[in-house]
Amino acid sequence: MSVELLTILFFGSLLLFLMLGTPLAFVLGGVSVVFLYFEMGPLGFYLLASKMWETMQSPTLMAVPLFVFMAILLEKSGVANDLYDMMHQWWGGLRGGLAIGTVMICVIFAAMSGISGAAVVTMGTIALPKMLERGYDKKLALGAINAGGGWGILIPPSILMVLYALLTEVSVGRLFAAGIGPGLTLFVLVSIYIGVRCWLQPELGPALPVEERADWGRKMASLKAVILPILIVTIVLGAIFGGFATPTEAAAIGVFGAMAATLINGQLSWRVIHDASVATLKLTALVMWILFAAHAFSTAYTALGAQSLIVDVMSYIPGGRWGALFFMLTVLFFFGMVLDPVGIMLITLPVFLPIVRDAGFDPIWFGILFIIMMEVGYMTPPFGFNLFYLKGVAPPEVTMGDIYVSVFPYVAVTLIGVLLIILFPAIATFLPQYFYG
Repeated sequence: MSVELLTILFFGSLLLFLMLGTPLAFVLGGVSVVFLYFEMGPLGFYLLASKMWETMQSPTLMAVPLFVFMAILLEKSGVANDLYDMMHQWWGGLRGGLAIGTVMICVIFAAMSGISGAAVVTMGTIALPKMLERGYDKKLALGAINAGGGWGILIPPSILMVLYALLTEVSVGRLFAAGIGPGLTLFVLVSIYIGVRCWLQPELGPALPVEERADWGRKMASLKAVILPILIVTIVLGAIFGGFATPTEAAAIGVFGAMAATLINGQLSWRVIHDASVATLKLTALVMWILFAAHAFSTAYTALGAQSLIVDVMSYIPGGRWGALFFMLTVLFFFGMVLDPVGIMLITLPVFLPIVRDAGFDPIWFGILFIIMMEVGYMTPPFGFNLFYLKGVAPPEVTMGDIYVSVFPYVAVTLIGVLLIILFPAIATFLPQYFYG
């Protein structure tokens, strides 16, 4: 049977079972094992088992439950309330200042958590009602939270980056370093958009009345709210980039910092630890099953002759390697509308990574573009996860239609950021080269 027909049957089976509602890990693993058996016989099972065993021995894998546990503890610690109060006092006097302050908190929260939903749920609960009370435009406020919340997978530490590194065998530390510049770039672009939009249309984000603005004494006192978050971020990332600890060891330090922050804020209890542990177990087990399924998928598709098919297909795409890059990013954009980021990673990376390497692109640089497109997937209709997270915590007057419409300007701003990183790769590559040579 030709590789083209096998590919159609392979991906057709995947899509069929996904549409039937079968869990992603079992679809990927089950279909891959069946095709692998018919292509290689019993030998394929031994090959698959050896790959899984090799993955299980990776120390980096331990970073996943630790970062997840750290993120859940920080979500329960009350740090976000103090941060928002500080931003309210410093930025409230500017047009659009509360929205800019909100996305700044998202940057800090992203650097503490490593997942996307945490900042969306937290800011949707704390910041959104206050912005609406102050007369902010619903769409401006909703879009700001959606956009900022997605940075949790881009600004290190990031669970998705750890999975990307495991699947592509690149350095987690280098990938973490590469995410800082693009994350700050997107923050600046989104802040400029909000500021310019509210300057041209003041009714979208009115400044606080003069009598409600904080004096310098209150502003300086409020800065104590950033001490714990900055300390946690500095210790975790400083330990990794300074060469003092591996990502796994730094994640353990981060857990200690998150527990300390929760204790200092008076939120630490056995109930909180129990709930965070159970949630971490569930999410980690899900990630592990998906990771095993990823190896089955990669092994099966390679055995079917994927490499030769990819080379043939790419030869028909105009524009050389840049045309191939545009094609891959376009596929990721549309996949992001209907699939979850981990699923997209498992389906596309075995296909895209050989193209990236053959074209001479840096896998770290491409990894940042990949992660940003996954971030876009989190916020784009119809099935972006952040859309539903936000709906779950938004006031009753906020409709799903409001949330859908709100994201389009922010998606455009994010894609401008992608273009800048393509035109100026040093935005992503400078820090990895600086820290690791």
